[in-house]
Amino acid sequence: MLFAVFCICGSVRGAESDWFVPLGKPPEAPPKRISGGEAFPPLPLPATPLRRTERKRQPTPPPLFGKVVWGEQGSFTYQEGSTAKIADWNLCPADLQQLFAKVQGRLGLQYGYDEVSLVSFDGDPEKLAVLFFSGTRSLKLDDKAIGQLRAYVLRGGMLVFDSVAGSPYFYDSARALMQKAFPEVAWREVPADHPLYHMVNDVKTVHYSDNVKSDRPQLEGLYIGSRIGVLLSPYGLGTGWDNHPVPFLQKAAYYDVSSAENIGLNLVAYAIGYHRVGLSESKPELFAGVDEKTPTDEFVFAQIEHDGSFNVHPNNAVKLLSKLRAVSSLRVNLKRVVVTPGKDDLSNVSFLYLTGLDDFHLSDNAVTALRGFLQHNGTLFINNGLGLSAFDDAVRRELARVLPGSKLEAVPAAHPIYSSAVRMSEAAYTPAVAMKYGALKSPRLEGIALGGDLRVIYSPIDVEAGWSECEYPMALAYRSETAIPLGMNILLYASTH
Repeated sequence: MLFAVFCICGSVRGAESDWFVPLGKPPEAPPKRISGGEAFPPLPLPATPLRRTERKRQPTPPPLFGKVVWGEQGSFTYQEGSTAKIADWNLCPADLQQLFAKVQGRLGLQYGYDEVSLVSFDGDPEKLAVLFFSGTRSLKLDDKAIGQLRAYVLRGGMLVFDSVAGSPYFYDSARALMQKAFPEVAWREVPADHPLYHMVNDVKTVHYSDNVKSDRPQLEGLYIGSRIGVLLSPYGLGTGWDNHPVPFLQKAAYYDVSSAENIGLNLVAYAIGYHRVGLSESKPELFAGVDEKTPTDEFVFAQIEHDGSFNVHPNNAVKLLSKLRAVSSLRVNLKRVVVTPGKDDLSNVSFLYLTGLDDFHLSDNAVTALRGFLQHNGTLFINNGLGLSAFDDAVRRELARVLPGSKLEAVPAAHPIYSSAVRMSEAAYTPAVAMKYGALKSPRLEGIALGGDLRVIYSPIDVEAGWSECEYPMALAYRSETAIPLGMNILLYASTH
């Protein structure tokens, strides 16, 4: 869902300069650096980095995060009269050092971090998976830097912003800058069943400092494909990683040590597990224009654009279509067509695909257009990206508007949709599916029949994820050996009914 507004309960913002205070002691040693040549291991954990280069000495841990240098430097005077140098980007200097020490201790993974200047950073996510911004005052970036960060994320990198003391100044500025960088997507609150909250620890409740009246974890993200490309924490994580409260800010809002550690371990595991997903989904794909005539003798994969995260697994549909073309006599157009019902003409379209990760709403015109499409023998296939509950709720709500009085029903095992291309009686799922649904052994589809044929086909478990060879850790999804034949069955059924 969209995140409404950030506030620190029971406190005031205060002057921005009041937030410019030291939040932790310096690290025990400088951040460990390496000149490249490491690969990120896939999950499941534990795993160890794979060396690609020979060295004359034992290599230091490869950097997974880059802590971005930004802002100004200054000094802070303690009550006893001593002073300390401080910098906007590094008010909690040992945050990442302590986080990766916990990663090594709890997960057995050896990673580190580098300090990064955007002026010299080459923007290659294969060398550095995450750029980390920490601070309390307003983050200021010029248009060149904003464009650089956008390109980095679109190539598969991840940005993480930690409002390290819960500062509204850092939070508001980071939020605005990233909305400028990605105007095509909206900030979303990371839902409770998202993989990020369950990679290593099931983070369902948390503890904060006294200024936060909640026990629910709160993170916001910008979805790029199926992953969180930009993550923002309104409440501080870094001081919890560094094992201490915030002594000089009564208005500070932050996670306690245990909660910050649990979220931090999940974050590192997510960054590792979804790194390859980001690189895979960043590859360019050709789309057919909506004004192109749909060939009458070709199957066209037309995907619905809506106000949620509609393009969940870029490139995966083309991979399935290529396989379908190779094993069947069906003429297949390999370009996806993106359409907006109620705006674009659907008269030449016989198949529509709808997917997402969170809540979405159809306009009244779209509802009318989809109703007409289904009543004229069109087929709507809906896939729940990552199997998240917010999208499931939205699907059922919007379908009730499109087809009043109709209800999704389980598709029986004997239905021809399970044998139109490949006869299927069993199904393989990712481990996360069993945690929610129990030990499923057969495919699970729901549908709505009109005139004797399924016109709406819904998979509450992500089938599109399995159309590629990528792993999506902690996603509720079919494994590839099931997802590919099931996807082909669905498309062949839609093209012949």
